[in-house]
Amino acid sequence: MEFLGTTQVASYCGRRKGCLFPDLAPTSTTKDTYQSYCLPGYRYLNSWRPSLLHKVVLVPDSSDKEFNSTGRPPTVLPALRSSLHARYSTRDWHHANVVQLKGSEASRYCAGRLNADSMRLMQNKDQLTYLMQEDSRRSLGERITNIDFWRSELIYELECLLKETQALETAKQRLECAADALQGPLKTALECLYHREMRKGIDLVHDDVEKNLIKEVDAFKDCQEILTKLAQKINQQLGINRDAQHALEQDLSDKNTACFIDEKCFNLNNTSNSINFYHGVEKTDGTVSVPETWAKFSEDNIRCSQHARANSAKLREEAEVRLESKSEEIWNHFISTNLAFNNRIAEVADAKNKLQAQLGKILQEIFQTEDTIMLLERAIKAKEYPLKLAQTRLEGRTRRPNIELCCDAPQLQLVTEVYTTDDTLQTLKRRLQEARDTLQMLILNKSNLEHEISVKANSFFIDKKCMDMRKVFPSTPRLIGYV
Repeated sequence: MEFLGTTQVASYCGRRKGCLFPDLAPTSTTKDTYQSYCLPGYRYLNSWRPSLLHKVVLVPDSSDKEFNSTGRPPTVLPALRSSLHARYSTRDWHHANVVQLKGSEASRYCAGRLNADSMRLMQNKDQLTYLMQEDSRRSLGERITNIDFWRSELIYELECLLKETQALETAKQRLECAADALQGPLKTALECLYHREMRKGIDLVHDDVEKNLIKEVDAFKDCQEILTKLAQKINQQLGINRDAQHALEQDLSDKNTACFIDEKCFNLNNTSNSINFYHGVEKTDGTVSVPETWAKFSEDNIRCSQHARANSAKLREEAEVRLESKSEEIWNHFISTNLAFNNRIAEVADAKNKLQAQLGKILQEIFQTEDTIMLLERAIKAKEYPLKLAQTRLEGRTRRPNIELCCDAPQLQLVTEVYTTDDTLQTLKRRLQEARDTLQMLILNKSNLEHEISVKANSFFIDKKCMDMRKVFPSTPRLIGYV
């Protein structure tokens, strides 16, 4: 009868090297410490290995014969019972268990304390993080409120400045319109003086008409100079207003951008998709102002705008007073001069009528020449597009690759088209220059014809002509710049 197994104290396990207790290693189950033997005849046999709690020593050479060729424990009890001995005593076994339990208990106690401290630490840090986030959110909300306040102030001031600037521009336009409106009467008065210089004989006298014309010309020139200087002054003020407007708009734009960014930051939370790590961003300080200087910057812009608006209002009042006073003065001169002319006019000569007819023809020819010039300019403009098209096609065909860069029929036709169109343009431009020279010649002929009228007409014809030119005079609304 064979034994199916043997104990761990069999002699083939070798003699113990010593009784020292080995280093402890964590074990999980009994299966890991003690491995069961397999039944004889099992196909896959694992050699017996001792527990992790024991050290295995080499077996003397003399005991090699006690092992069979298969490498598994013998199935019969060895004959020498005296060689069987225990590796450790029961006391060692109990002591090892106690040490293991005490070590496990100490580890468990330390782990429990660490876990409890970790939970308290996490709770404290969570609360601190929450409070910091709430403080940051509240600070962002207050900042957005401050930005909204200054935005409203800037928007209100900007609207007031825009209205004032628009009113000042209107006043400037009125001054310029009034100055331009005086150009026609001034030219008429100067022409009257010029024509009256052509009087001959006893009629070449320094009469009331000439005196009134000289006063009228001086009044027109003074008025134009005053209005022009005032318009230039307003233009300078408009530049100041635009600078203030630019400062307000830039400040408002910056605040809009800052408000958008702060609102975006205000609406972010821990679950937002757009958050990310930006290492080192807290160490970079790119700020250029503090809350005091930030608020003072907008306040200075608003004060500058208010000062510009005050100056604009003064200039507008001055422009209104000047326009009304000068308009009345000009009308008084015009009426006085017309009364003097009416007292001097008696009759119209036949020669003056013929010259006037010829003058009308010249004017008509000038108008026709101007129409011809306009048509030539349109024709030149129309020919530029075909030239552009042909040149674009040629330029596009230069990018043909390799052997495809062929001087084919389209290439030759396009080159011919470019030369022909360019020649057409040059011909039209020469004809346009001739037409312009003809127009200048017609204008010169018109001036010469007017000179002939002044030469051939006597003082009565000249006075009549002057009165005809003075029939059209700017109205009061036009003189004060409303039209």
